[in-house]
Amino acid sequence: MVTPSRIALARRRRGLTLAELSGRAGVSLQSLSNYETGRTSPRRDTMGKIASALDFPPSFFEGPALDEFPSEGISWRARSKTSARALDAARAAGALGAMLYDWIDERFRLPGVDIPSLGKPDPETAAGMVRTRWDLGEAPAPNMVHLLEAHGVRVFSLDPDYAEVDAFAVWRDGVPFVFLNTLKSAERGRFDAAHELGHLVLHGSEHACSGPEAERQANDFASAFLMPRASVFGHMPSGAHVDQIIKGKRIWNVSAMALTYRMHDLGLLTDWQYRSTCAELSRLGYRSDEPEGMGQRETSQVLTKVFAALRTKHIRPPDVAAELGLTNEEMNRLLFGLTLTSLPGGSQQENSASQRNLSLVP
Repeated sequence: MVTPSRIALARRRRGLTLAELSGRAGVSLQSLSNYETGRTSPRRDTMGKIASALDFPPSFFEGPALDEFPSEGISWRARSKTSARALDAARAAGALGAMLYDWIDERFRLPGVDIPSLGKPDPETAAGMVRTRWDLGEAPAPNMVHLLEAHGVRVFSLDPDYAEVDAFAVWRDGVPFVFLNTLKSAERGRFDAAHELGHLVLHGSEHACSGPEAERQANDFASAFLMPRASVFGHMPSGAHVDQIIKGKRIWNVSAMALTYRMHDLGLLTDWQYRSTCAELSRLGYRSDEPEGMGQRETSQVLTKVFAALRTKHIRPPDVAAELGLTNEEMNRLLFGLTLTSLPGGSQQENSASQRNLSLVP
């Protein structure tokens, strides 16, 4: 039996229109429309052509229906600048990521969800409340991927082929998911993770999570979460020069531009100083990259532990992919940049904060 919605999901995952799939598979447009809506069911040989054109194993289309994330419930970064095709592909990838985590959740005890819903406080206050709840104090935030996972967020990678999608967050049946673009610098990846945390905390499923105002709120939350007010005042002088900002950004593992914005927001840089600093940082290459930055991105602790435990049972990622009806390449795209070992040289506080509640019991 073929599940009609899986044909539509696989097509969107590949960023194809019905007409484009028709040309690739050699199946009429009307027939494909009937297959996706369930009016008729394809013969086995026809389904084989469709599966081949979509680069999905035929077994994928025989599984139960998958619930896609509702587009209105997703916090999209720069939605207006991203094509509908890329957004649909990312949303379809999200459904596959949720399917993988359902598989993992049946076999492992994952961290419980501890993401408070704080829609009313301003972003600065909300960031402080989450920091207090998570016992972070005023210290620089630890590994952000570990931190999200330790509090129940399921973190996946976005498809590198759709680099224009920065990141997105969504709630699904009370479980938060965050998808990150792992091609960006490590510092910008940390900010993206904190930004999506801001959406989960400030907007959740009850408040508007898209639009310029929601994006501004999430940005302000991320800035305050990564660079607490007292910490910035304690380390950065008023009117800091560019070289002081470049040195200071390493304290919080943020981009030089992010620290500049935060200092201006806190009144440590005047409007003129802010504009001139941004111009100088741009000239030095800090707008598009992060010279002398962290280098290695922060990676997933949960996924690394899961697949390490599976290896002891002689279960490899390709085996998991085959059971889920995915190709090895599709699995790699979901895990890309997230299953390496964590950054070296982390502080003891970072290790203790990120490892809490992460024991996985098969």
